[in-house]
Amino acid sequence: MLKFLKKLLFFILFVIAIALIAALFVKKELGATRDVIINRPVNEVWDYVVLLKNQQNYSKWATLDSNMTTYYKGQDGTVGFVSGWKGNKGVGSGEQEIIEITPNKRIDYELRFIKPMKSTNQAFMILEPTGDSTTRVLWGFEGKMNYPFNLMQLFINLNQSIGDDFEYGLGRLKKIMEQE
Repeated sequence: MLKFLKKLLFFILFVIAIALIAALFVKKELGATRDVIINRPVNEVWDYVVLLKNQQNYSKWATLDSNMTTYYKGQDGTVGFVSGWKGNKGVGSGEQEIIEITPNKRIDYELRFIKPMKSTNQAFMILEPTGDSTTRVLWGFEGKMNYPFNLMQLFINLNQSIGDDFEYGLGRLKKIMEQE
């Protein structure tokens, strides 16, 4: 029995060592972007998306926990405004801060995840007029998964998952904007 347990222990250590070595070669970068065309002028879409509080109306993550609590610091729609959340395991907790604004064109956010895993990443929204009364909205995310957690990318396509969430949110945003 003791011989079997030793072999089992060595096998487990061998598998862990192989996984840690493999993680050295797995990419650490994350990124996803999705876009949608909204039948509204860029200034109308801008006035809505520049306000972080409005993300509660179209973001996929806002729908994942009906008991999620949110808090805000600062003046919405300005650099330095912070929108925070605390929710269930699916939502976790964290905050996002507006770090740069180019009016009617681009908003940059810093995402600070606290739970389930600490990380800091960048997100953005880019607006481009595609006609007098249509706007292309691009929602994106860039980040890193630190070693050895980057190994999860072999099993879960986080880029696709995040992209799907953006696509869902942009669909809701389009619906909201085109109903007004």
